[in-house]
Amino acid sequence: MVQHLELIDGGATPPVWAAMRNEAQHIAKVEPSLASIVNAVILRHDYLCDALSYQLARKLGDQELRAMSLREIADEAYSADPSIVDKAEADLRATFERDPACKGYVQPMLYFKGFLALQSHRVAHWLWGQGRETLAFYLQSRVSELFQVDIHPGASIGKGAFFDHGTGIVIGETARVGDDVSMLHGVTLGGTGAERGDRHPKIGNGVLLGAGAKVLGNITIGDYAKVASGSVVLKPVPAHCTAAGVPARLINCPTCDEPSKTMDHTLADTVYDYVI
Repeated sequence: MVQHLELIDGGATPPVWAAMRNEAQHIAKVEPSLASIVNAVILRHDYLCDALSYQLARKLGDQELRAMSLREIADEAYSADPSIVDKAEADLRATFERDPACKGYVQPMLYFKGFLALQSHRVAHWLWGQGRETLAFYLQSRVSELFQVDIHPGASIGKGAFFDHGTGIVIGETARVGDDVSMLHGVTLGGTGAERGDRHPKIGNGVLLGAGAKVLGNITIGDYAKVASGSVVLKPVPAHCTAAGVPARLINCPTCDEPSKTMDHTLADTVYDYVI
């Protein structure tokens, strides 16, 4: 049975790639039926970027765009912008640290569609920035079909993002998501009508978006804010505050210090009700 990844140095995790390879070696030994896949995806590669491009190509390739072509596209993106791989490493660490069901780094790399959808989006976003919009849209469509996660390639997502479960996440073209954000299934970062231009939410650093939360319009959710599950937010939320309800109201300020890292979805016993 796969063991939980051990913490070292007072809680710090070991380097992601080294830890992932150690896990993969253990899996290949104790579960021979999975030896082929962990060797193909992880152990035969020397670097995380190579393993990641192989896995994305393996997942996204189809009759129209073969896996080899997709791998070349991902490799091109990683070579041109190494920060994409740095973000992927931060995303892996965030997934392990914030998801109590995650036993290490192999799990999200092989199985977690929230993580895989996010990494596919990072490549599509790079293509978008290069003016290769048609190919970026193609990747968006494949990700939506495979993972039920629909992120416009124009949307910007910072490092250390955690998409828990992933199913039903929708993020619009002009949305901007900061670093260390956590969101659960069913989150929508959308518009409020058919207007064009800058029309989607701006999510600050360290924000927690609960399951089914809808944030609509060109509004800002401040750093370390929390949006409760099932809420509909139509107006800005200040930093360090919690918004809940339909339509959402501010119910306590400040909220916990780092909601996206603690994944604390509870609401304060003492509620201060502010209209927003």
